[in-house]
Amino acid sequence: MNSALVSVFRTPDLRRKILFVLGLIILYRIGATLPSPGVNYKAVHTCMNTINSGSSADIYSLINMFSGGALLQLSVFAIGIMPYITASIIVQLLTVVIPRFEQLRKEGQAGQAKMTQYTRYLTVALALLQSTGVVALADRGTLLPSECTDPVLSDQGIFALFIIVMTMTAGACIVMWFGELITERGIGNGMSLLIF
Repeated sequence: MNSALVSVFRTPDLRRKILFVLGLIILYRIGATLPSPGVNYKAVHTCMNTINSGSSADIYSLINMFSGGALLQLSVFAIGIMPYITASIIVQLLTVVIPRFEQLRKEGQAGQAKMTQYTRYLTVALALLQSTGVVALADRGTLLPSECTDPVLSDQGIFALFIIVMTMTAGACIVMWFGELITERGIGNGMSLLIF
């Protein structure tokens, strides 16, 4: 086992790819803990401690597990990779329904590039929709349980909410980009690694 691991790091190309993937995963985890602008991090942290010790810990622990702890903290990468996964599934299903998508799929590399572009556009739209929903829930005080009495948003004006939505949408686009970079220049499927 140790000799295989040592030989992996002795190969310069493989070592570079592994370190590249690890670097992007570290950046992803940093973005998952970095709060969006306008989020009262102290109130969120207090609420998270309340959740972990209270009776509603089960459902919120599950939400936290699926988002890597980012969603309930309203972090920059709170939306994560899910808009991309959803967009990929929708585009694949549309190839059966829309003849133009079926034709693009049969065109080979050029058609696949066009399908990937459509997936990216749909990802941005879904990320915008999801981040708007999350911020609306946080604004109304229904994202976190009723035991959390402190407001999680420091400013509830339209412009402040817009900034948070745009930050979370941009975060989802960056996560999508990280996944594509890992797939192109790293080892393995980038989206799967980020989900893991």
